Amino acid sequence: MSALVASRPNSAPSSPGRGTTRRSAASRLSWLRRWVSPLAIVLVWQLLSDAGVIPEDKIASPAQIGATAWQLTKDGTLGDATLVSVQRVLAGFAVGAVIGLVLAVVAGVSRIGEDTVDPPMQMLRTLPHFGLIPLFIVWMGIGEAPKIALIAMGVAFPLYLNTFSGIRSIDRRMTEAAVTMGLTRRQRLRHVVIPGALPQALVGLRQSLGVAWLSLIVAETVSADSGLGYMINHAREFLQTDVIVVGLAVYSILGLATDSLVRLIERRALAWRS
Repeated sequence: MSALVASRPNSAPSSPGRGTTRRSAASRLSWLRRWVSPLAIVLVWQLLSDAGVIPEDKIASPAQIGATAWQLTKDGTLGDATLVSVQRVLAGFAVGAVIGLVLAVVAGVSRIGEDTVDPPMQMLRTLPHFGLIPLFIVWMGIGEAPKIALIAMGVAFPLYLNTFSGIRSIDRRMTEAAVTMGLTRRQRLRHVVIPGALPQALVGLRQSLGVAWLSLIVAETVSADSGLGYMINHAREFLQTDVIVVGLAVYSILGLATDSLVRLIERRALAWRS
């Protein structure tokens, strides 16, 4: 019997390292597969442009768009416009995030706060904030203030709603246990409210960042003299579709980059859930 067992070396279970390697290879293969369809679309687009099926005056070919992006990068136009747009988003996001989070905590931790804060927030969030652009211009002029205010308003509501919902979904028994243990209001906020509401708040953060970039696109097409939106508007007047697509592509890349950053923060902050 011992000789029979010794003659079957392949019956031993595979090592954990081999399984990890296979999963890693499968993950890389899946990542590569996701690029197949986008690259195929670009290839077909280029072929149709070369064949004249897609006219150049309607939309430039991928090759032309790439050449334009390289030229705009070399002369500094794209870098300067991107920097201005990122600064606007950061300023608007900071203002909106502070407002949304503070109001969510005030409304979430007490009934009086909810009765005071939640009704006007629910009323205001139903307003199309892009429709407030004329009022913002009347109130704040045509400088940076209305653009930042528009972004801040778009950011505040998703963050408020998700954080408020996260606070209210915390198990009441945890709050009661914290009170029983003698934790102060600040300690309960730090050790119970914030960890309990964090998953939902991070969802709101991802949503609010998406709205921030959307708000920026609209804000920069109204009385702007710099930024990606201004570059796109200027290109539209001269039918420069290659410049327009480059600007839109940068918007998209910046949006994906910020979303990926939040997802990374989410994985780190919520590692205890895995």
